[in-house]
Amino acid sequence: MSQTLEQVIQNAGDLVNFVRNQQVGPNVYPGVPAEYSNWRNEQWAWAHSAVLYNQSYHMVDLAVKGPDAFKMLEHLGINSFKNFQPDRAKQFVPVTPDGYVIGDVILFYLDENHFNLVGRAPTIEWVEYHAASGNWNVTVERDERWAMRTDGKRNSYRFQIQGPNAMKIIEKATGKTAPDLKFFHMTRMTIGGKEVRALRHGMAGQPGFELMGPWEDYGAVHAALVEAGKGFQMALVGGRAYSSNTLESGWIPSPFPAIYTGEALRPYREWLSANSYEAKCSVGGSYVPETIEGYYTTPWDLGYGPFVKFDHDFIGRAALEKMAAEGKHRTKVTLALDNEDVMRVQSSALSKGDRAKFMEYPSAVYSMHPFDQVLADGKMVGLSTWIGYTANEGKFLTLAMMEPGYVEPGTQVSLLWGEPNGGTTKPTVEPHVQTEIKATVAAVPYSEVARDSYAEGWRTKK
Repeated sequence: MSQTLEQVIQNAGDLVNFVRNQQVGPNVYPGVPAEYSNWRNEQWAWAHSAVLYNQSYHMVDLAVKGPDAFKMLEHLGINSFKNFQPDRAKQFVPVTPDGYVIGDVILFYLDENHFNLVGRAPTIEWVEYHAASGNWNVTVERDERWAMRTDGKRNSYRFQIQGPNAMKIIEKATGKTAPDLKFFHMTRMTIGGKEVRALRHGMAGQPGFELMGPWEDYGAVHAALVEAGKGFQMALVGGRAYSSNTLESGWIPSPFPAIYTGEALRPYREWLSANSYEAKCSVGGSYVPETIEGYYTTPWDLGYGPFVKFDHDFIGRAALEKMAAEGKHRTKVTLALDNEDVMRVQSSALSKGDRAKFMEYPSAVYSMHPFDQVLADGKMVGLSTWIGYTANEGKFLTLAMMEPGYVEPGTQVSLLWGEPNGGTTKPTVEPHVQTEIKATVAAVPYSEVARDSYAEGWRTKK
């Protein structure tokens, strides 16, 4: 009998030390080159012309079908399902009975009794577990991400056309005026002679569509989009640039799954295998809490406070009602790192003495779940969760969760960069010394275009 996650946890001892020393680096983006041209031009294109993102490979898809599909998903999500109907989508966020976030995905309402969830594995696994263990009349089918497959194909492709020229490219590809859809509404198009489902979407604040269809149509649709993008300075985006676009849009892409503790979740941990995401994922950074719960986040930490709706019964509702009443929430912000301090850190690599943790371009993330301390007057006042460089802003930015009193734009803080005691044993960590980098609290999203164009309550500051 194969080992379970619960057995892995019982054998791990100190869970904080366990996840910090997992031998796994940051999330990978298979199926596409690291760069098609260079990541600077690819970043520039999503803000100034247009880009084609190929998202067909790195995310897990889960089809949920059946008469109870709507009710089960409503029971698992903090989101309201009022007025939710086919040809709509939403950011779907489940929490534990204690109100801590398990993960987040995009939930597509495709047809009556037919949904699709797309994103990282923790939320997918949570839904699979409840479909298997609960009294729900549903079926689920998992379309595993590329890195975990051996058959060389998936059920469906997924592309995005984004940027100021996106609508012109859609018009050329379809031969019709681009549909005027509300954010996260869907329609159908014909591209390359194939029927395509299209979601009105946006990344880094620019307009565009997410396009999806059966895997066998991948080549025809992709070729038609590339052809339509000629003349509009459309760039294909590789894995290096793709992982950094969230710095401008303000979405924290990596909530730590809060399922490692609590008796209520023991059956779930016994259902998960030793090969599950949770058994393998790594944590990095300067924040080392006393217990694993220090890495757990609430919906408010991640900017999902507006999603929490007490108009339905869902797992974790009582805990979130208590948190909402207390009102002591951390707030998501952008931190703009001081250029001179960043250069000081980077110039240490050009010496034979003590060196700071290397800052990679454009994404400086070196574990699956980054957690760095944000300090003010020597005390921790927040946590930084994602870090990298944007050529569009000419800055290193981080996405952080700040305590009350430290959220106003212009507030001066510092980022504690690097791991203590010379670093952990992760293969992405070289010997280094910790150092502080001055930072300024800024709005989230950092991009002015993104702040003005996103739907209220989604990636926007409340």
